[in-house]
Amino acid sequence: MSAKPTEDPLVNKALPNGILPPNFELPYPDKPELITANLLKLFDLTPDPRIKFVMKNLVNHLHAFVNETSITTEEWMKTIQFLTTVGQTCTPIRQEFILLSDVLGVSALVDAINNPPVKGATESSVLGPFFTEDAPDIEQGGSIASEGKGQYMYVEGTVRSTDGTPIPDAVIETWEADESGSYDTQYKDRDHPDCRGRLRTDKDGRFGYRAVTPVAYPIPGDGPVGELLITIGRHNLRPNHLHFMVEKSGFRKLVTSLYPDGDPFLSTDAVFGVKKNLVV
Repeated sequence: MSAKPTEDPLVNKALPNGILPPNFELPYPDKPELITANLLKLFDLTPDPRIKFVMKNLVNHLHAFVNETSITTEEWMKTIQFLTTVGQTCTPIRQEFILLSDVLGVSALVDAINNPPVKGATESSVLGPFFTEDAPDIEQGGSIASEGKGQYMYVEGTVRSTDGTPIPDAVIETWEADESGSYDTQYKDRDHPDCRGRLRTDKDGRFGYRAVTPVAYPIPGDGPVGELLITIGRHNLRPNHLHFMVEKSGFRKLVTSLYPDGDPFLSTDAVFGVKKNLVV
């Protein structure tokens, strides 16, 4: 009777995923076009129709890009290393992948497609990479910023439905950079959230709180996305702005920002977040 082999605890052994081979034959991928054709055929096995549709389109466009640009092996390995570094730069409070999506205009494009303008409604804008889930609750008239974070500014407004009806008890998340152009998540000694807060509208849909006057600032340049912008010759500055996320059951969530007029970077925002009617 043979002894059962023992597993080496130092080996991260890969395991079969339990899916059987397809019940159809594929030609050997001896030509570039057969690689694409075989992969598209395998996507026919995908049970979710939306995932199948998205993945087929992704492969078609990605393979077409590789063919059209004649990407070299060295260039592709550099691309993989770049994406690896993007992932390694991410932390629980820093999202380098969102930043990459932002500077390539993908975040703004997804936002524009999914949130077309609605008559009577404030337009949306990109979420950005600095939103966190740990904003403190503040009372009406309270401050989202601690002392010394900048010139104080009072923010007030009313949340209304598209027919003008005030919306009470709507939850507002708001966040911004301080006077140095840095978000709290960029400080290495961050031990609590700052320049961000959560409050609710009153019975008349009104809200008010103390913030600091926003300033234009550079998006992080100490990671791979910053290096990419230098490589392609683009500035990394965002115009001054104040972030809002507004939610209430029964209504569509609004993620937006307000941009004070006169900032020199409004039309060349590094993440393409500015829309004309958000400039105030």
